[in-house]
Amino acid sequence: MLQVRDHMSRLSHSLSPQQGLAAALDSLHASGLSGLPVLNDQHQLVGFLSEQDCIPSLLTGSYHCDTRTQVQDMMSKTPLSIGPDESILDLARQMTGAKPRIYPVVEQGKVIGIISRRQVMQVLNQQLKGCQQT
Repeated sequence: MLQVRDHMSRLSHSLSPQQGLAAALDSLHASGLSGLPVLNDQHQLVGFLSEQDCIPSLLTGSYHCDTRTQVQDMMSKTPLSIGPDESILDLARQMTGAKPRIYPVVEQGKVIGIISRRQVMQVLNQQLKGCQQT
């Protein structure tokens, strides 16, 4: 079985709820991803922030020079996540209806990695190529 664990990326960047907008955008850009999980002090998933979530606050903040916006003001408070032992095929099916491009991978209540739509597509593409060779 193709498991999420075997194809996820280890978590190298995350955000905190109290982080300001400018610092959050710096972290997003440094990660090279379009969104990042928001973790509390115990590394538990409390939200998810995407670039798209930031745009309204960025427009308002840059126009009014308002630097008070924090991640917790913009993040999705009910993020979708996946377990490391879940099937890539099940995740791909979930992605056909849900729109997140990046899913935090949660094990025992803590975020241990992320898996992106691109990674899922690469795994499925490799499977498809294997079918052509048989």
